[in-house]
This record gives sequence, C-alpha cells and structure tokens, in this order.
Amino acid sequence: MKQDTICVQGGYTPGNGEPRQVPIIQSTTFKYATSEDMGKLFDLEADGYFYSRLQNPTNDIVAKKICELEGGTAAMLTSSGQAATFYAIFNIASCGDHVVSSASIYGGSYNLFAVTMKRMGIEFTFVDPDCTEEELNAAFRPNTKAVFGETIANPALTVLDIEKFAKAAHRHGVPLIIDNTFATPVNCRPFEWGADIVTHSTTKYMDGHGAGLGGCIVDSGKFDWTKYPEKFPGLCTPDESYHGVTYTERFGLGGAFITKATAQLMRDFGSMQAPSNAFLLNMGLESLHVRMKRHCENGQAVAEFLQNHPKIAWVNYSGLPGNKYYALAQKYLPNGSCGVVSFGVKGGRQAAETFMKHLKIAAIETHVADARTCCLHPASSTHRQMNDAELAAAGVGADLVRLSCGLEASEDLIADLAQALEQV
Repeated sequence: MKQDTICVQGGYTPGNGEPRQVPIIQSTTFKYATSEDMGKLFDLEADGYFYSRLQNPTNDIVAKKICELEGGTAAMLTSSGQAATFYAIFNIASCGDHVVSSASIYGGSYNLFAVTMKRMGIEFTFVDPDCTEEELNAAFRPNTKAVFGETIANPALTVLDIEKFAKAAHRHGVPLIIDNTFATPVNCRPFEWGADIVTHSTTKYMDGHGAGLGGCIVDSGKFDWTKYPEKFPGLCTPDESYHGVTYTERFGLGGAFITKATAQLMRDFGSMQAPSNAFLLNMGLESLHVRMKRHCENGQAVAEFLQNHPKIAWVNYSGLPGNKYYALAQKYLPNGSCGVVSFGVKGGRQAAETFMKHLKIAAIETHVADARTCCLHPASSTHRQMNDAELAAAGVGADLVRLSCGLEASEDLIADLAQALEQV
C-alpha cells in the first residue's frame, strides 16, 4: 500500500462485528485459564498478553502501523521519544562500550549521551555530521557498538548524509540508528538508505496535536547480529534473565532486537506508552500524510519571507536553494523536510527575545511539530545545559530561534512574524 493508505488503514483490520476504530484496551492484566498457558507466555513460546508493562494490544496495533510506514519488521512503543532513544542504544551497548554520534542532535539526546549514559559507563564520540569519511572512520573504536544520528537535527536542521553514516557503521560491523522524528516516514524512510534501527518521538508530528507523549523504535530486520556475536552477546548468546533464550535463534533477524528490548528493557525500566496515548497517536497517524504536506508548505513560505527580511541575520531551512543542506534534502527529502525553520534575529539573544515576546499566533512553548505554530529559543531552554562550545558544535547559536510552523494559513503566520519584527 501507499504511505497515505497505510496512515489510514495500516496496523489494524477489524473482523466481522469488531470495532472500526482501534479499541483502547485499558487493562494492566490479562486472564488465563491455567498457569501452564501463562507460563508459555513467560517463556516466549506463545503470543499473547499478560501484563501491559511489557505489551498491550492497543500499543501493538499502533506500533505495527508505524512499522509498516517505515518498512520495518518489528516495532515497539515507548512512553517518550527519549525512552525510545535510550532503549535503542542500551539494547546493544553497556558499561565499557562506545557509540559514535552526530554532534548535531536534540539537546535532550546529547545530555542523555554525554552525561547520563556516560555515568553508566558508555562513552560517546560526537562527530561533525559534515565530516569526511576519513574523519568519521577515525571515530570508531574496537568497542564501538552503534552509530546514531537524526534525519533532520532538532533544532539545527542539519540534514544527515544517511548513506555516508550507514556505510561507515557497516564497515565497522555496527548498526546505524536514526531518529526520524522531524521527517517522519512520510518524507523519508531511512531504511531505504542503509539505516538499521529507527526511533521516533511520536509526541511530535505523528501525534500532531500535542495531546500525548510517546516514542517508537522500529527494526529494519536487515542488520545481521550473528555475524558479530562477540560484539552483540545480548542478542547472540542465551539470556539467563529470560529462561536462557537466544533472541536471534528464537526470533530471527526480523524480531530479535525488538523482542530483547521488550523482554529485558521494558520489563526492567517500564517506560511503556499508555494505551490511551497510543489511541491518540493512532488518531494523529491517520492524517499524518495530509498534515506533513501543509507543514512543509508553511515552512517553505515562512523561510522565504524571513530570508528576505532586513532584520533577519540568517535562515536555515533545507528547502531554500542556497541552503547548505539543499542538495542532501533533494536526495533524502524530495517531497519536503518538515515545518520547522531556524533563524537568527539581528541583535542576538536580546533581539530574539524581544521578537518572540511580540508574537501573537506563534506561542512560546517547549514543543515542536504540532498543528499550532510555536517557537522557542533553544539556548535558554532545551539546550541550556550546553556551554557555548557545545552549542556551536550542535549548530545551536545563542541567537537561534526555532519556529515550528503549524497548519494555519501561511499568510497569517507571515503577518504575525512581520509585526513582531517591527518591534525589534
């Protein structure tokens, strides 16, 4: 099916007399006739549900839809995009291991990697996304377990050269994990360019209405863990914490990664998405293909207006022909990137704050990518834990304003920007 049809119909086909809408299974537990029946579930010998911390029917339906949209083999929902990022890496990296990451990523992910996961004994090397192949290869170590990047970085809007990073990762026998939140599978499917695992903050465009937190991990099923059993013992050797199951043997390449993340990480950390949130997420997915077109149209119109405004120092939007990432965007995002525009107001931090204070339609929020236009000054909010050098490496200057164009009329958005800039 086409992406448009999967958005509407994917993941769930009701039978005769069954609910047309995805049902909310708002239950923590599930009943079985015998202990033997439940034991088969605990041994991963039968399909079914016993406790919603691990799996829930509503969540599985929605995860299946996202899996179909990305072209993967298995997927799972998490309570947030941050949980999805953590699970995706911690599923294959542990104390004493190393990960290569693009430096141009979401500030929360950077802090997770550079501070929290470092305390867990996992070291990260951050590389310039525009680095040469030689510089990228030099970042790998014998204990490297994964490479991480974002299709479109938040908020720097760097467009990652997915093929370059995928080739480097595979050359060193590790998977490429891509956060595809901003592009969504409507505008880019990273698996088609060599990525192995995809994560999402479903809180953003997938939900689309700021109604429910959530995340998702999708496995391509293409990375052969069994070629590197010494690198990935958690997938290739018996898991004594789960009845000695060897995930690659029992579930194959298409199911091993997600099953392990569910049986181990979701069991132990419990970052499960609520079924009610999964229901809201599915409602958003049904219109994702329609909304993304409008977000991109508004982003393009706003970027073109700002580019020609005398009080704007610079504009970063990959849809502008003169943009640094225009060529990469034409390759990976030919139908549009997203509705987020980054720019600098002449006069720096103070001018940016004055401009934002006078906006009437765009609200100042720690959010992005929903139906309503919002804006943020990342250096004083989402990225405030970074010093100036780290901000520069992540492509987030002190003057940067991130504007997320919603679904309003572009003419109204431009008029609002114009009147606010008059106050600077």
